[in-house]
Amino acid sequence: MNLENSTAIVTGGASGLGEATVRKLVETGAKAVVFDLQQEKGAKLEQELKGRVRFFKTDVTDEKSVQDALEQIESVNILVNCAGIGAAKKTYGKSGVHDLASFRKVIEVNLIGTFNVIRLTAEKMAHNSPNEEGERGVIINTASVAAFEGQIGQAAYSASKGGIVGMTLPVARDLASLGIRVVTIAPGVFETPLFASLPEKARDALGKMTPFPPRLGRPAEYAQLVQSIVLNPMLNGETIRLDGAIRMQPK
Repeated sequence: MNLENSTAIVTGGASGLGEATVRKLVETGAKAVVFDLQQEKGAKLEQELKGRVRFFKTDVTDEKSVQDALEQIESVNILVNCAGIGAAKKTYGKSGVHDLASFRKVIEVNLIGTFNVIRLTAEKMAHNSPNEEGERGVIINTASVAAFEGQIGQAAYSASKGGIVGMTLPVARDLASLGIRVVTIAPGVFETPLFASLPEKARDALGKMTPFPPRLGRPAEYAQLVQSIVLNPMLNGETIRLDGAIRMQPK
């Protein structure tokens, strides 16, 4: 898929991995559409990259919210799902049992939200004219190494990310006849707004858990992989770990 003159939707594109992806896509000649609830950050990014970025306040879990945003876009060639939340609670511990509401919320945003945007965007992509490879679109999702090595307190988060990994191949197979590829990225420990709130000493310690390079991943490195996936037509139906060879310990 050619990036130049393509239109890409990035959910969660107002900050973190999503924002880095928006910047990379624009740098390589694409136009970006940001779906996010962070209106102030989204509007600021739209203003900064005027003419190349559009922002829509969008709730990925809400069918109408996503449909309304999609109706304002003429066409879409690329979708990158970065929207997500986390929760850190034990199934049962000193503070009691894991509340069902927070578990449900993480699944709703991370897994159901991802699928909601996939299905509605795929419908729009299906109307694209195929390129010389027969491609009509590329969908890239964001899982996590927690999908494979969930730590203590990550039951909800790991379940949501494991679901994204699990649906990657069947959705790729569903959309193959339309020429739409589906790939998932599973990042390790990355510099995101979540990690930015930690003390520098804690961030350094987390980074040193990574065999090489012994540091936190950079959002630009995630964005670079997004670019590579879009450009390589043979990447499909797979989850790619982007983690510096880290394997998470129980805690």
